[in-house]
Amino acid sequence: MSVSARIFGVLRSPRRTLQEVASHPRWAPLLVTLTLVTAAAGASVSATDVGQLALVDQWERTALAFGQAVDDSRYADLMAWSRLGPAVAAGNALLAGPGLALVVSLLVFVWLRGRASYKQVLAVVVHAGVVLAVGRLVAAPLVYARETTSSATTVGAWFSSLDEASPAARFLGAIDLFTLWWAVVLGIGVAVLSGRRARTCAVWIVSVYVGLALVAAAVMASAA
Repeated sequence: MSVSARIFGVLRSPRRTLQEVASHPRWAPLLVTLTLVTAAAGASVSATDVGQLALVDQWERTALAFGQAVDDSRYADLMAWSRLGPAVAAGNALLAGPGLALVVSLLVFVWLRGRASYKQVLAVVVHAGVVLAVGRLVAAPLVYARETTSSATTVGAWFSSLDEASPAARFLGAIDLFTLWWAVVLGIGVAVLSGRRARTCAVWIVSVYVGLALVAAAVMASAA
């Protein structure tokens, strides 16, 4: 299967595509493609004035969420750092692409306890990452249009009436729909590798993700 066929296959027929991937575990061309495309999309937005102001707004909101004050001097520093927006976008693409793939594949490999080779696990994880890449491609133009990096694809976006500083808003804002989709696709891939039920694997992965979101919300609430 070509890279493009595997990309569309993950989105349309994940089980069949991941079965093919497990049989022929090639992952490097896809990982390079996804990383370059998402880095280019993020950098193109971060190179604009709108994107840089949105980046400053994100850093300021993050600092405030952890109880750190942002005075005029620090805000000026953030404005200066925002000019490195394209480099920040490229770094984020590396962390969210190769970095995340290596960490998740290692965890899944340990979870499977030798039922699949590491090469097979890494290939499946990289292909599941197609969903996350699509999410980042969708997010890039939305950042420019909405003038904020605050995600429009989180569950929290459905509850805009909640106080942003409340634990509930922070928890719901940490749950992204594309990440939930990725967790389900990854669960299907783990099921293909292990012979377990896809629903069981997906539920476990989604539960871990939701648990991490809950922990993050609790940390921010305690630091505020």
